[in-house]
Formats: sequence, structure tokens, C-alpha cells
Amino acid sequence: MKLFHISDLHIGKQLHYYNLKDLQTEILCQIVKMAKEHRPDVILIAGDIYDKSVPSGEAYEIFDEFLNRLADINPSIPVLIIAGNHDSAMRLKFASSFLEKNNIHISVLPPQSGEEYLKKITLHDQYGNVNFYMLPFTKPAYVRNLFEDGTAEDYNSAVRAVIEREKIDTAERNVLIAHQFFVSNTTEPEKCDSELAYISVGGIDSVDIDCIRIFDYVALGHIHGPQCIGENYIRYSGTPLKYSVSEERHQKGITVVTLEEKNTSLKYDHIPLCASRDVRSITGTLEQVIAAASGKNRSDYVSITLTNEESLYRPKDQLEEHYDNILEVKLENKRTQSRLENVENTEEILYPIDAFRDFYQIINNQPVSSVEEELMSEIISEIINIQE
Repeated sequence: MKLFHISDLHIGKQLHYYNLKDLQTEILCQIVKMAKEHRPDVILIAGDIYDKSVPSGEAYEIFDEFLNRLADINPSIPVLIIAGNHDSAMRLKFASSFLEKNNIHISVLPPQSGEEYLKKITLHDQYGNVNFYMLPFTKPAYVRNLFEDGTAEDYNSAVRAVIEREKIDTAERNVLIAHQFFVSNTTEPEKCDSELAYISVGGIDSVDIDCIRIFDYVALGHIHGPQCIGENYIRYSGTPLKYSVSEERHQKGITVVTLEEKNTSLKYDHIPLCASRDVRSITGTLEQVIAAASGKNRSDYVSITLTNEESLYRPKDQLEEHYDNILEVKLENKRTQSRLENVENTEEILYPIDAFRDFYQIINNQPVSSVEEELMSEIISEIINIQE
């Protein structure tokens, strides 16, 4: 059985206030084209469909067109979608019953009552059943009613308890679709600037992969760079489009996985996705940076670092004559380096949740509880969403 694994579409996201509608539409059309050419048996979308919990009308239109194009493929390809931390459960769930008639299945919340379980879609091939378990982004608060004994006190225990509750038949092939920050012991996945604001580094939102090792493949979302975590079959597909300069060296694309008979090695492939405008950085003197501009790359989104020692007159104005989409212009030379070296008592810049953790300890002379830290993480995320 051949799987297409993608995630973190972040439809509606802006890059330094540049609207990415055209690029997102372009990349989603490429995914549809690849689905028609390669004929996967199922398409997995592992969360963060939208960039904000309240998407714009334009974002809805982009995703609606994408789903319509997928639904038009004949014969039909099942599409399995889960909610990520950026998605609103109710908004993503809208029209889900209608979508199921077109073989598009959406899961937006983990089980909320004793009668509910993870949404499970079973497909078949020549080797038998493949069970797809859909685990949307899960916070401890979402599932505390299921575990009144206090089992789900943090992210790790909450996800573990939800999965153990399923009593999965390991004699069959099982695939998990999840959107969480997974770690392997103390090893964390490689992160990018575009996602650091939503991840507590070394904090309460991490989930160890021990609780998901029972699956034959784990299709993850949440991290923007394609990578494995701990095991080759536990993978983040990464975003299909570059959303920060820190992602400039990423090879964006579709993760393709082929499952054959139970207990046999999986086969992996990568189908590249190429946007018509790249995201990249350029370093050099003003003259060198201008000389590097060409008709092919002048429309890229560029972060420019100038190394001129002499003072420059309105360098950004000069650069804008050669580059259409400048994200930022920085100056880095001997003078700026000297100033940085002479700055005394430079304070470490902390992520908001880490600063709160330190502040709480100083004021109360005790560490913050997991409940209080989770509440503050939610507040910080809401503030960041408003600012963007």
C-alpha cells in the first residue's frame, strides 16, 4: 500500500507580511498533480491545515479548491486529515460528514467520552488490512475526563493513555497520523524559526516515541523540516513550502511510503515540490548583492546581509530596484561586530514560556506546576496569533 504523507500546509500564512496565496495554491496544485501521476492508495495530511484558528475567507477558498481537486481524481483516493495546534476543531470539522461521502475523512479532537475512540479508517490490499488511527493535536485538558484517576497529567502521559486505550491489534498493520512534538529520550527533532514560538523547548509539550513504537508507520506533523525521530518509520514530512529563511536548505516535498507484508521493511521515496519563488539569504557587499540579481531570482523572498565597511545611502531603496520581495536588510561588518563584542552582561534571550518559568520560580520560590505552565503556554500562543 502506497501512502502520500504531507503536513503543515499553514494555509493563510504570511511571510514578513507578504501574502503567500499564489505560492500555496501552486504547491497544492502540484500535490494534486503528483497524486494523479503516482496513484497513492491514501493521502495523509498530519495537521495544521490553516495557519490561524480563525482562517480568512481566502484561506478557506484555497483549501476548498484543493479538496475539490483531490475528490475529482478517478478512481477515488481516500484522504485522511487531522487537526493541528493551529487549527480550530469546529471550523475544520465543518461539512465533514459531506466530505466523507467524497472519501475525505477528518478528525479534529481526541476522544471526549468513554464511548468514543480514535477515528479509525481501515483500508485493504493484497496483504490484508491496514488500520489508520487518526490522533489530532492533543492537550492533557482535552482528555482529562477520560482518565479521572489523573493519568493524563501531562502531554506525554495523555498521548500514551489515549493510544493504550485503543488496544491495538499488532498482528495487523497499523499507521498512526499524529500532530505532536515527539522526542526520543533526550533527542529532539531539528526545529526552525517558523515554529519555535509554538514549541516549549525541553518543556511540557514533548511526547516520547516509546508510546508509538507499536505502529508500523507514524505520519507526523508539527515540525517544519522533513526528518525521522528515533526510528526510521517515525517521520515528520515537513511543510510543502518554505515558511522562514531558516528553512532555505530544506528539500520540500511529499514523503512517499510503501507498506508491504507485516514485519517487512518499508520503502521510502521523496517527491520534490518546487515553488516558483524561493526563500533564501544573500550575504555580501551592496555591489555584490546587486550583481547577483537576475531575472530568474529577483522575485525570490530574500534576507540580505550587507558587509560594506563604509556608510551606505539608503541601501534598501537601491536593493528594491533589483529584488521584488525583500524580507529584511541587515548590516554586518567589523564595526557592528566590535559593538557586539563590547556589550557587557548580555542577557540570554529566552522563549516566552522559559521566561515565565524562571519568573515564577523567583517570585514563588517553587517551580511552576504542569497545569499552570500549560495555561500560560495557551495564553502565549493566543497572543502570538493575535500579533500575526
